[in-house]
Amino acid sequence: MSDPIHAVPPGGACDEAALRVDLAAAYRILAQEGLDDGVFNHLSCAIPAEPGHFLLKPFGPLFEEATASGLIKIDRTGTIVAGAGHWEPTAFHIHSRIHAAVPRAACIMHSHMPYATALTGLEDMRLLPFNQSAMRFVGRVAYLEAYDGLVLDEAAADRVVAAHATHDIVLMANHGVLVIGPTIAECLYDLHYLEIAARDQWLARTMGQPLRMIDPAVVAHAARQMVAERKMSAAVHLAAMKRRLDRTLPGYAW
Repeated sequence: MSDPIHAVPPGGACDEAALRVDLAAAYRILAQEGLDDGVFNHLSCAIPAEPGHFLLKPFGPLFEEATASGLIKIDRTGTIVAGAGHWEPTAFHIHSRIHAAVPRAACIMHSHMPYATALTGLEDMRLLPFNQSAMRFVGRVAYLEAYDGLVLDEAAADRVVAAHATHDIVLMANHGVLVIGPTIAECLYDLHYLEIAARDQWLARTMGQPLRMIDPAVVAHAARQMVAERKMSAAVHLAAMKRRLDRTLPGYAW
């Protein structure tokens, strides 16, 4: 049986060199947006030409210090086959299990970003479809309702895998978020707008008035529109963010 770690669809970066540049850029973009967490949190990407292998930032460097050449290449047993450093244990358990079990997860991003993580600490941690940003996530979010501690074994990782079976985004109670997708661009796009949607919901709640909810038929219509919008915009978004990096935080591409 072939390994489920698979090729990126047409339109995404496919060769390892290009994937390294885009993944290093994604780390730095999240740092610029305040969506990192010190030396923790992690992003990975499968390598289409090498089934069973994926790229990951080694434990130690900050997101803002990520470089294409500094990423490590790991196989599904945890062996580092290229690069210097070592992996953080939760990063390996989460990413290796999802890459192996969820074929569409060519890219995985895990973040403790502020507003979305605050949402996971509420009794009702649902992201509500009350504004346009939230329309991007209608029907795409799963919820892990129980916090079980660090993901340091296969059983804990398999609960995350199960949540991703039919959903691209997982909100992990009292913890943070996971986003998967077929390309780095699409994952980054989702993570960026997920934080905006969570922020908008938080801010609206602070105003002391009921949320203005949208008719369910309109929600369904807008959610369908957002599928096309995401396909059109994800690569454009990544390119724009890389241009900003080139001006403000260069050096990721070496």
